Amino acid sequence: MDLSNLDLSERDLQGADLTGVNLIKANLTGANLINANLTNANLTGAILTGAILTRANLTGVNLTDADLTYADLTHANLTDPDLTDAILTGALLPYGFSLEKYLIED
Repeated sequence: MDLSNLDLSERDLQGADLTGVNLIKANLTGANLINANLTNANLTGAILTGAILTRANLTGVNLTDADLTYADLTHANLTDPDLTDAILTGALLPYGFSLEKYLIED
């Protein structure tokens, strides 16, 4: 399913099954994605500012260039995400999730 470039800001998508969906450059500002399944979804360039992704399944999700400023990812499953150039300012990440492998060495 292709939902690229859609404005889904402030939408209630709690529990939605978005497995493998293309959400390239979608606006999900403030969206409720609690318990949503985003396994292998493509969120390249998506805006998730202030989105609530608590307990969401983000296994294999592509968040390249995504803006997750102040997003809540507490208790989310972030197994093998692509966070290349993602903006994580103020984001609440799952307990124990390490950004170490995403750090650029000089």
